[in-house]
Amino acid sequence: MVIHPDECIDCSICVAECPVGAIVNATEIPEGQKEFIELNARLAQHPDWTRIRRPKPPMSEHEKWASVQSKRHLLQLPQAMRPLDGKKPS
Repeated sequence: MVIHPDECIDCSICVAECPVGAIVNATEIPEGQKEFIELNARLAQHPDWTRIRRPKPPMSEHEKWASVQSKRHLLQLPQAMRPLDGKKPS
């Protein structure tokens, strides 16, 4: 899931709705997570990433994944966004 930075009105409703605390206000992003600001913005522009328009239940394994720290290597980027050298993002 991504949040479209140009459409977000900074109401912070999604912060409270996230069952695992994965969404934070833009002013509270931890230093080690700031790289995801740009990645989020790029993904928000991609047509394969559809917007969530209504509430839906959490994913079935959300509690398990909430405690996993390093997940970036598992992100499957759309082909057009993959690095030209074919390497996975670090």
